[in-house]
Amino acid sequence: MTVTPDDRPDQGMRPHPTSGLDDTVHQRHRLGILTITAEARRAEFGYLREELGLTAGNLSRHLAVLEEAGLVAVEKGYAGRRPRTWVSITTAGRAALRAELAALTEILRRHQAAPPAGDG
Repeated sequence: MTVTPDDRPDQGMRPHPTSGLDDTVHQRHRLGILTITAEARRAEFGYLREELGLTAGNLSRHLAVLEEAGLVAVEKGYAGRRPRTWVSITTAGRAALRAELAALTEILRRHQAAPPAGDG
């Protein structure tokens, strides 16, 4: 089946839901950071590193991108005598995560509603 812009059933001129994906959020490790921190009050750096299978350097870079975008807050402190870094999602981060999940949900809905493609 070939699709042209005129063939969009009931879509009008609305953009495809993939246009709602945010490159900052959509990267899998950053999406992981946002979903983990959205589920908890805050997450410790070591926990995020282990859960996401990242090196400390990789995680630090992803956190820097998210922090620069205002999506997470990074807090440094001590637990006893040991230095710790905690990460929490911001209000803007929650909104960005909701928007990302809404776009993914719409993509899934459209995919499930699409007629099966022929093998020809």
